[in-house]
Amino acid sequence: MQKLLTQTKSEIDSNRLTQTRIKIQVPERYHREPVIANLFYQHGLKVNIAAALLDANANGDGWFDLQLYGTQSQIDSGLIYLSEMNVRFWNEASELDGW
Repeated sequence: MQKLLTQTKSEIDSNRLTQTRIKIQVPERYHREPVIANLFYQHGLKVNIAAALLDANANGDGWFDLQLYGTQSQIDSGLIYLSEMNVRFWNEASELDGW
C-alpha cells in the first residue's frame, strides 16, 4: 500500500502546475520560425512575454524574457526543444545581469 501511495504522490507531483522565468536569445536565422509559439503548440506551455528586444528591421538576434507556465515535464520538454534548436536560454537561477 505504501508503494501505491508513493506512486500516486509522484503522479500528482508530475501533473502539478508550476512556472519558471527564462531569457532566450533567438538567432536571426529563426526570425521566420514560430519558436515561441511552438512552446505553446508543441509543448503545451502557457507563455507570457514579459519583455523583448528585437530590431525593428529584424536584424540580429532577438532577446525575450519569458514566463513559462505548465507541468514540470512540459517545461522540461520546452527547454529541450530550445536546446535542440540551439536557442540559448538562461533561467531564474542563472547569472545573467541584464541584456
